[in-house]
Amino acid sequence: MDKIDIFARAKINTALDVTGKREDGYHDLRMIMQTVNLCDNISIEKSKETGIELTSNLAWLPCDGRNLIYRAAEVLIDRCGIKKGVKIKLFKRIPAAAGLAGGSSDCAATLVAMRRLFGLNISNTELMKIGEELGADVPYCIMRGTALAEGKGEILTRLPAFPDAYVLLAKPPINVSTPAVFKEFSMDKVEKRPDIEKMISCIENNDLQGICDNMCNVLETVTEKNYPIIKDIKQAMLDHKALGSMMSGSGPTVFGFFTTYEDGIEALKFVRSTYHVKEIYLTTVFNIKQHKGTSVN
Repeated sequence: MDKIDIFARAKINTALDVTGKREDGYHDLRMIMQTVNLCDNISIEKSKETGIELTSNLAWLPCDGRNLIYRAAEVLIDRCGIKKGVKIKLFKRIPAAAGLAGGSSDCAATLVAMRRLFGLNISNTELMKIGEELGADVPYCIMRGTALAEGKGEILTRLPAFPDAYVLLAKPPINVSTPAVFKEFSMDKVEKRPDIEKMISCIENNDLQGICDNMCNVLETVTEKNYPIIKDIKQAMLDHKALGSMMSGSGPTVFGFFTTYEDGIEALKFVRSTYHVKEIYLTTVFNIKQHKGTSVN
């Protein structure tokens, strides 16, 4: 095999709680993570020359050591003694700095693709440990599907498959810094926390409405306060037949669950025109079939 193509899928959080601050500077989290079918495409090809050549469809995107794709390839080349170089092409669709783990998913996909391309004898557990060094969300992005994430996000427990649903993702035209959100976050200002156990029970019972009724993200106390458009978009989705709507991660992307494609499209059109949202996508939930394996496809 000389070339491999792979998808890197976005994630959303259907529940996000902050339970404390760690000595390493991270926060302790409890989250329900879910993969969706909004994807970046990554193509990796062996090169006769050494080194890493990364190109992207986005002119502004760094294609050097500042990019997690580059760093993922670099780590495996160094640790596994790979003699050949690689040419990597990224076609990016997942919005950047959006609370959708686009960079982490690209990183995870690159780790998995490099393992396949060079036939590396690395287990999923080892690959996820390497991913953890590169970013807190990378181990989950290797696992994918529905999972409970704890610690800084690296302690993962597989959950049953999420109910089928259409997912509308809308990133308003603002930029949010995740470190800044966590720096401003105050446990004292949180009035409502997610009931993680109840959420898990709803997932186990394939109860999409129950999941939507119990969605909660404590980071909205910061991001929604600073950017009221997030609350406005959430309400707009609910007004257009979303079963539930919430901000993903530290934001600013808002997502909503819909039972029909037609309802999702109507909400998309309204949000796009009313709030001038260019980065807006209607997609679906992605589940690991029968929960076998943890690789990225």
